[in-house]
Amino acid sequence: MNLRKSLFAIALFLTPAVAFAHAGHDHSGLMAGVAHPVTGLDHLLAMLAVGLWAAQQRGSARWALPLTFVGAMLLGGLAGFAGVAMPLMETGIAGSVLALGLLVAVAVRPPLWLAVGLTALFAMAHGVAHGLELPDLASPWGYAVGFIAATATLHAAGYGLVRALPRAAAPLVRIAGGLSAGAGVWLLAS
Repeated sequence: MNLRKSLFAIALFLTPAVAFAHAGHDHSGLMAGVAHPVTGLDHLLAMLAVGLWAAQQRGSARWALPLTFVGAMLLGGLAGFAGVAMPLMETGIAGSVLALGLLVAVAVRPPLWLAVGLTALFAMAHGVAHGLELPDLASPWGYAVGFIAATATLHAAGYGLVRALPRAAAPLVRIAGGLSAGAGVWLLAS
């Protein structure tokens, strides 16, 4: 019953994406910022994986990983707004999907400093991409609020899904991580 409710809640969250079909009506940038992480497969998978991985952790890592991702992504977004590009940014984003998927699949619990460092590195690549893709006429601040809110929601969805599932379903979470890693390989190859 909990799995069905969780899946229903995620589906409900994703349904507003249908309303994004009529672009150009949001000059504040908020909806464009929300759409970016939700409609891009690479961003969607990485951000869900951060939530899944955080739920597999113990102690302060459970909140440190999502908060680190959001904070580092915002810094990357600000750099992107300023026109700063990151070398191999797209490769880094695809690599983050692969790496985060593997971390979930293996359910690894590295030292906090290493987990936070990896998370920050991946988040910077995603943030710079968000910042560089600021739509014309959009407010950078509205856009930033949108992509931060969507990212935090995706982290919470991944985290909530793991926490709502019974312990016996842990292999399903690992399989989801493996599928995400496979998508990362595909993104790197394409």
